[in-house]
Amino acid sequence: MTAISALRLIVPSVWIGLILGLSFIEAPLKFMAPGITVPLGLGIGRLMFWALAIGGFVLLLVLTASAVLRPRVPVGGWALIGCLWVLMLVQSFAIRPALSARSDIVIAGGDPGPSVLHYVYIATDVAILITLVLWIVITVRSSRTAPMQHR
Repeated sequence: MTAISALRLIVPSVWIGLILGLSFIEAPLKFMAPGITVPLGLGIGRLMFWALAIGGFVLLLVLTASAVLRPRVPVGGWALIGCLWVLMLVQSFAIRPALSARSDIVIAGGDPGPSVLHYVYIATDVAILITLVLWIVITVRSSRTAPMQHR
């Protein structure tokens, strides 16, 4: 296995760990901690999700760069990279700003009313996770079928 092939497995694995740890474990648990109010939890969550987005974009840039290098990525790999870019852009520039606006209302003492935005954000996180797992599968399969001299 080449360093590039290893990078193509390590980067999505780290990203999966970040999403699982922060989005699905830390985010709901912080509201159970003693002394954490809803406004305080929302403020912490906003910072954490922006940090996760920055980390995700850095990892996506590294993954995209690794796809350009040899050994070449199969066509399906490029489709997955494209999906990741679309999901990250939608999450970062459409969903998260709308959630931030809602949290501003709550922090100011208001009630923004019901919304499905959290579920849409969770759905995009799940889609990113599925896409990363598919990327890992394609990477492993292509490295197993690649001729030895091209590895």
